[in-house]
Amino acid sequence: MTEYRNKIRQNFAEALFPYSETFLRWVVCSSLMGFLCGLVGAVFFHMVRWATDTRLAHPWLLYLLPVGGVVIVFVYEICRMSTDRGTNAVIESAREGKRAPLRLTPLIIMATFITHLLGGSAGREGAALQIGGSMGGWLGEKLRLNQASQHFMVLAGMSGVFSALFGTPLTASIFSIEVICVGVIYHAALLPCTLSSLVAYGTALLLGTTPERFVIHAPAALSWGNSWRAMLLGVGCALVGILFCTVMHLSSHLYQTHLKNQYARILVGAGLIILLTLVFGTRDYNGAGMSVIEAAITEGVLAHPLAFVFKLLLTGVTLGCGFRGGEIVPTFFIGSTFGCLVGPLLGLDPGLAAALALVATFCAVTNCPFASIALGIELFGAEPLLLYLLVCAVSYLLSGYSSLYSSQTIMFSKLDHRPRES
Repeated sequence: MTEYRNKIRQNFAEALFPYSETFLRWVVCSSLMGFLCGLVGAVFFHMVRWATDTRLAHPWLLYLLPVGGVVIVFVYEICRMSTDRGTNAVIESAREGKRAPLRLTPLIIMATFITHLLGGSAGREGAALQIGGSMGGWLGEKLRLNQASQHFMVLAGMSGVFSALFGTPLTASIFSIEVICVGVIYHAALLPCTLSSLVAYGTALLLGTTPERFVIHAPAALSWGNSWRAMLLGVGCALVGILFCTVMHLSSHLYQTHLKNQYARILVGAGLIILLTLVFGTRDYNGAGMSVIEAAITEGVLAHPLAFVFKLLLTGVTLGCGFRGGEIVPTFFIGSTFGCLVGPLLGLDPGLAAALALVATFCAVTNCPFASIALGIELFGAEPLLLYLLVCAVSYLLSGYSSLYSSQTIMFSKLDHRPRES
């Protein structure tokens, strides 16, 4: 009997030890990662906010956009990062171990700040993923973690800065482990991503960041009437998502095909941004456009019926020519304004439709349905949870293999359970 008990204790210890060791390692490493991400994310948050306020107070800054573009190209060139592929490079580093250099962090912060200050149409999450990915790879190497753990530190860094900037720790935790390979979720990275995300979120709050939150005034519970309307809205969001991805990839291709010189590309792009801004007759589409998003969701108000088209075009021109930033906040803008326009035609409240379309369009362009549902909960509350599920399920399927990130690998067919044929 004693021998039997000793054997049980031995088996229990052998089973528990590796998990306990891994748990303690991630508590330490991920908490440190989250703290650093929170610090950098908070600084970046306040920089972008200051840039936005300054641009709105001084509209003439738009005409300095060509100068800012030249500065971005020059700095990237002297830092030997002129061929940097942005978020795509970070996704590859998380999947394949190609560590993004740490100098990417100050570069993308500088470039995104200039883009927002001078009126380029871009978001900030692309910078968040690049900052977090480069910091995660660097810290994992400095802590002498093994190759697999270094990959997870990249994901933890992405989660941390995303959480610090947007105030959405649940979305940040899920997005990083879902975006790398569509159809495969890196469950083993859930703990490091979660810890990094939560610590970064708390650190950023202490340093004065404000999470993005919106109020939906319309009843949002699931019913037969709004369920089929939400499905139709999901179809529209899938088409808008495909269009946005196509424009983003096409704009970059056209610039690189017809303008081989990087300085020429960004000067032409800056000129087009200024021209389009003057044609539109408003500065609503420059920068991130959070005020337009808020008006569409909380008030059901649109500045222009084609606001989503204007934002789509201006973002393609901005990021395609070499300005830096991200595509996700423009996705929020495009989705919410599209939903606010189409929702009433389907019989949905415009504010509710704007919120659902934001979530569904995010799903369509990232192929991350679970992160999209989490995003809806954190931004708008849990009452429309089943509607988030419905619109994301529709937009995920119908968006096909479109994606903002060309490095994203779609492992399994969306039509059945079989691996996708390349």
